[in-house]
Amino acid sequence: MTGLKKNLPSSNNEKKGWIDPNHEQISIQRQCELINLPRSSYYYAPATETAYNLMLMRLLDEQYTKTPFYGVPRMTVWLKEQGYNINRKRVERLMRLMGLKAIYPKKNTSKASKQHKKYPYLLKGIEIDSPNQVWSSDITYIRLNKGFLYLTAIIDWHSRYILSWEISNTLDSRFCVEALENALMQGKPEIFNTDQGVQFTSESYTSVLKENNILISMDGKGRALDNIMIERFWRSVKYEEVYLKNYETTLAAIHGLNRYIHFYNKERPHQSLNYRVPFSVHAG
Repeated sequence: MTGLKKNLPSSNNEKKGWIDPNHEQISIQRQCELINLPRSSYYYAPATETAYNLMLMRLLDEQYTKTPFYGVPRMTVWLKEQGYNINRKRVERLMRLMGLKAIYPKKNTSKASKQHKKYPYLLKGIEIDSPNQVWSSDITYIRLNKGFLYLTAIIDWHSRYILSWEISNTLDSRFCVEALENALMQGKPEIFNTDQGVQFTSESYTSVLKENNILISMDGKGRALDNIMIERFWRSVKYEEVYLKNYETTLAAIHGLNRYIHFYNKERPHQSLNYRVPFSVHAG
């Protein structure tokens, strides 16, 4: 840990990657103090369910990654076809817990919620041709062997560069705001796009965007392509990291995600970027 205070990473998750839980001389508490990381943010106990429900959630997560247009009825039928005697009510509860909603155009059969201000979708028809023109964010489910976590990330649309990410064991807005604040330490977009989830429509989240004079854009409900860049990143991180590792602990997930996102940003060529890496495109 010598020289730990030099060139410190800016985000909490980058700092977590610096912690050595097996260090013989410096405790985890002292390491957190040295790099200015709140100890509470290092220890995220995973959310838990029964072993049977966790197994069903793993199946739902994998199938949803393949077919994000599957809603509760199709998922229920699919699980029954796999041999599981399961009712729609359980599937609906688990998908809600995981934050999964089918993405497809829906009829406007219900009144819009009056609990938050509605923001228009600003990306239709615009050409995104430079870094920091559009950022977007979302939340996804990350499975562990004996529990689960939620991951949020912020991506630059033009470069596919992941600016920041955070994990949580609840779907509150706090970890999303932390990711946003960390991203804004690196720059500022003209437009910020999210879905209409309660985390992103909360006053604590939108106020940060407004204070920085960033235009707020929100997806139409159920539209598959409105936030396509972050959806593609979720597929990459699931197939290339999460499904291959089967994390035992929260700490293993933090370290695994930290390594993968570094690889994704700085080593993994993207065909859509003419086989350049996101970091080089973002840096110009």
